[in-house]
Amino acid sequence: MNRDRPYFFCGIGGSGMLPLALIVQATGATVEGSDRALDQGRTAPKFEFLRSRGIALFPQDGSGVTRAEQIIVATAAVEDTVPDVVSARRVGATLMGRAELLAELFNGAAQSVGVAGTSGKSTTTGMIGWILHAVGRDPTVMNGAVMKNFVTDDTPFASALVGKGDLFVSEVDESDGSIARYWPQVAVINNISEDHKTLDELRTLFRDYALKARVVVLNLDNDETARLAAELPRERQLTWSFEDPSADLYADDIAPAPDSIGFRLHEQGDETISVRLRVPGRHNVANALAAIAAVRALDVPLADAVAAIEGYAGIRRRLEVVGSRGGITVIDDFAHNPDKIAATLDTLHTFPGRLLVMFQPHGFGPLRLMRREFVRGFIEGLNPDDVLLMPEPVYFGGTTIREVTSEDIATDVRAGGRNARALTDRTACGDALVKLARPGDRIIIMGARDDTLSVFAAEVLGRLEG
Repeated sequence: MNRDRPYFFCGIGGSGMLPLALIVQATGATVEGSDRALDQGRTAPKFEFLRSRGIALFPQDGSGVTRAEQIIVATAAVEDTVPDVVSARRVGATLMGRAELLAELFNGAAQSVGVAGTSGKSTTTGMIGWILHAVGRDPTVMNGAVMKNFVTDDTPFASALVGKGDLFVSEVDESDGSIARYWPQVAVINNISEDHKTLDELRTLFRDYALKARVVVLNLDNDETARLAAELPRERQLTWSFEDPSADLYADDIAPAPDSIGFRLHEQGDETISVRLRVPGRHNVANALAAIAAVRALDVPLADAVAAIEGYAGIRRRLEVVGSRGGITVIDDFAHNPDKIAATLDTLHTFPGRLLVMFQPHGFGPLRLMRREFVRGFIEGLNPDDVLLMPEPVYFGGTTIREVTSEDIATDVRAGGRNARALTDRTACGDALVKLARPGDRIIIMGARDDTLSVFAAEVLGRLEG
């Protein structure tokens, strides 16, 4: 990257943009930005944090893009009609994709770990980053979510960690095809399932990604990653499993608790060790196996990796308990695709209590692409006395095709024998949740791409009777 030119991030408050902006600023480059959420008065603390770091913020009206020397960084979701992009073209500034810039930094690192897969990327990235930090490897970590281990009073939005070592750990995204830009030394693939692309497209993207790596970390319990493992040279793999004892890392004796989970870890040809995670859910055991395998590929001793991961505090908005009032617990969760939703419901149903789920879809496109998978996931994942409430998908502007709506999903889920309703908006969902809730219930606020969901969860908690 060019440290002598200023970088202007269009949408700087986004989950993938904020940490990248902080990492770029740490290289010595000047960073500026704009965001539609800032203009709309949403998530003010995030922008106050950016300003406290010396990052100048502008309205997203083109007024911050004034000179040809600027490099304008934008995501694939930013449209050509956005005023910042229009201004960039007018003044001759360079336009650069977020993934292009991240890949440039990632590929330039002496050692790199890329974390890919349909689900679990942020948690696995956070686990890897925490282990490497705890053992003194001083990594730079690029995450799409806030890593609780690195949160301080000065850094409340710790979705990036800037280290002085030669290691760069990052989520890599298949949804926009940008995974093709990355050349990881260690490539983690948690799982492969249909999300934003068809399975045929995903198979090609993940295979090409894996072929570039020195070591590939693969999940033998997922059909698609197991299939990929069968195609790659065995000496370039580190595998993990709950079901196949021949995997390099194998977990059994899984012991769940409401706020944690334990298991016994076997490393092929080496040792067996007991592990207790501070985060709940079988899916987090899977994430931990992937993370431990990744750091083993970097020669971190198994005992050191386990000691570190037992201190892992989690990722914000991943089954995060907001609080309890009157015997009712409110949980904030990022689940937004069928696999993540299934993992959340499965974890919560390990223990008794009715679930009141408000699921805000993260776009009309995913509803159209995965309608059947969403419906099947809710029918199979909800108990007969659980309740699903859905507002329309989150929408903050831009063009979209509203072919499949929340009402379509709710209708199909009801036809499958589960209690589901689509309501006019999120406020109506909040009213219904408060009216329905009774002692012993758990309210889950579920969805992505909308930081105000956490605010909404706190408001629902505040409305419950103590």
